[in-house]
Amino acid sequence: MSIDILLAEDDPADVCLMREALAQSQLPTHLNVVRDGVELLEYLRQEGEHATARRPGIILLDLNMPRKSGAEALAEIKRDPALRSIPVIVLTTSNSRDDVSRSYELCANCFVTKPADLHLFFDLVRLIERFWLEAATLP
Repeated sequence: MSIDILLAEDDPADVCLMREALAQSQLPTHLNVVRDGVELLEYLRQEGEHATARRPGIILLDLNMPRKSGAEALAEIKRDPALRSIPVIVLTTSNSRDDVSRSYELCANCFVTKPADLHLFFDLVRLIERFWLEAATLP
């Protein structure tokens, strides 16, 4: 059975890297991508072009996105009883203490800073997979 991962990321290069990293995985995953916080919420609420979207097992969320930031979207997800049980991993280039604190205040399940090095990024994705997709039990 495949695990649906929803990536909220506006940088096409980071989307490509994530696709490549997950393609090397031994786990069956299906990656869906949204480009901003507005589209993320439409996807989760199955609105508009996302009317047939499947509920993701996990969300990888960038903080710095257009239209609605990752933090704003995270706040809405965690306020919504129908969505709040979906694990949200903040995966961002920021290592700001304020961003870390704010993300956890908004009930992020995890905060991870994207490494700039390609090999370290792939290692990070494998760590996320091992914990969140192998060790942890998802709702």
